[in-house]
Amino acid sequence: MNNLRSTLAIVWRIAIPYFRSEDKVAGRVLLAAVIAIELALVAIDVLVNQWQNRFYNALQEYNWSSFIWEIGVFAVLATTFIVLAIYQLYLQQWLQIRWRRWLTETYMRHWLDHANHYRMQLKGDAADNPDQRMSDDVKQFVEQTLSITVNLLSSIVTLASFVVILWGLSEAAPLTLFGMEYNIPGYLVWAALLYAIAGTALTHWIGSPLVNLRFEQQRFEADFRFNLVRVRENSEQIALLRGETAEHGLLSTRYGRVVQNWYQIMSRTKRLTAVTSGYSQVATIFPYVIVAPAYFAKKVQLGGMMQTASAFSSVQRALSFFVNTYSTLAEWRSTVARLDGFEMSIANAARMAEEPQTIDVVSHAGDSIELAQLLLKLPNGLPLIAADGFSIKSSERTLLTGPSGAGKSTLFRAIAGVWPFGSGAISVPGHAKLMMLPQRPYFPIGTLKAAIVYPAAAEAFGADKIKDALAAVGLPQLADRLEEDGHWNRMLSLGEQQRLGIARALLHAPQFLFLDEATASLDEPSEARLYRVVAERLPQTTVVSIGHRSTLHELHDRKVELIRDGDRFALRPTAQAADAPAGGAE
Repeated sequence: MNNLRSTLAIVWRIAIPYFRSEDKVAGRVLLAAVIAIELALVAIDVLVNQWQNRFYNALQEYNWSSFIWEIGVFAVLATTFIVLAIYQLYLQQWLQIRWRRWLTETYMRHWLDHANHYRMQLKGDAADNPDQRMSDDVKQFVEQTLSITVNLLSSIVTLASFVVILWGLSEAAPLTLFGMEYNIPGYLVWAALLYAIAGTALTHWIGSPLVNLRFEQQRFEADFRFNLVRVRENSEQIALLRGETAEHGLLSTRYGRVVQNWYQIMSRTKRLTAVTSGYSQVATIFPYVIVAPAYFAKKVQLGGMMQTASAFSSVQRALSFFVNTYSTLAEWRSTVARLDGFEMSIANAARMAEEPQTIDVVSHAGDSIELAQLLLKLPNGLPLIAADGFSIKSSERTLLTGPSGAGKSTLFRAIAGVWPFGSGAISVPGHAKLMMLPQRPYFPIGTLKAAIVYPAAAEAFGADKIKDALAAVGLPQLADRLEEDGHWNRMLSLGEQQRLGIARALLHAPQFLFLDEATASLDEPSEARLYRVVAERLPQTTVVSIGHRSTLHELHDRKVELIRDGDRFALRPTAQAADAPAGGAE
């Protein structure tokens, strides 16, 4: 019961914001229409139940005119039912896609907000495969929640409607055993109730493990699919390393988990199906067995017997909602649990940036970046870098060096405001534009033009300006491919990607440009040429570079080294490069 309350509380928390959102009018109208149609369908079921009494009595009495009339009545009821069922499905699907669109957009916004997606990875959060959470899980949640809610409402209304009918029929067809009548008020209702309770208890006992099995199945399927994508994204490196056999083994291991868990689902589903199928088959004949003695004792006509059996079936089916939808409920609960975990993961990532012991990135009126009492830590809490009173001065070109693992890239992440582990303050000039270029720049799949100007819109820069930037970084051959769609991280060499990264910086003209080995795949003359282009075209831009080549020294005004200081590293400025030209030499 506590698990049920917890699940319903989570469902309410996830579902209700849509019906209070900017799309609430359409959502509420569609939901009301779906519910109204469902109530109308139940009303038609009640009319059909009454029709059965008249129809079968007409057959028993050989009344031709009544038979023809009832055929016409049924045609009207059936036509109305079909039309309502069609429009209920249409409106329900309409509501599903509107609700799903809103919920997906909400999750995407929160996931991408202020680098939450990055902090979730840093934290090693259990919310695996966010792509599945926002696609498959949201889709299933919306569809299953609507379906279960409508079916539950239908069961409640059906129960309320047919219990009254069945209670009255219990008096018309008293319980008859061995020629003796037993006056038990509403005995047909009690029989349906006991039958449903027995079936529900047995179903829950056998099917309860399916909840966890469904949860694990979704996780294993997503993990296998994610690793297939990783192989595709890294196919070149795998081919160069002749790693196909190793990848096949890793993928087979992950798929083995899918198969093994599926076998457990099969075994449990087989038992559950045996119970539910047997329950449904027995339910078909059960009401006739109960009413048959009264019929053969001529206490009730054929029409009354058929109406009683139909009403009994309706009550039994309403009471058996749990039995009939158990598999769906198990899958639904696992979906709800996954979305709940995803929401909690996003919330935890957001709180990481607001905790008192995190790094405070603030704006100030100066023109330099200031580090005050800064202590960067690893996610496990171990100290990494300490800096106090350190400045990155405007228009100055600084080279940051140090041993691998000292935290150079982490310092860049902290300045960008995405590294939450640590304490202290980083002051950044107000309204200053910062750009970080890593060793492997990111390009979205799409046109080359959109990839170069990212994260700006494709229309933010004119074609001539983009072509000029391409020529400046040594890629004039790409000027005629701006409207070509492609996966540019796969189609271009790493050196070409790094040149495109510099072209992106030339277009955006940031006040601070951080180059994290962003030219490491180029030969030294090409690297020097790109630094000269940046110096000439972005003279007011402050450049901070991470690199290990000695040739980088003469391309920068100042060198800062990370040196070991106890259990952490510290920033130590060294002498400025003597007579270094602003852009260096080729």
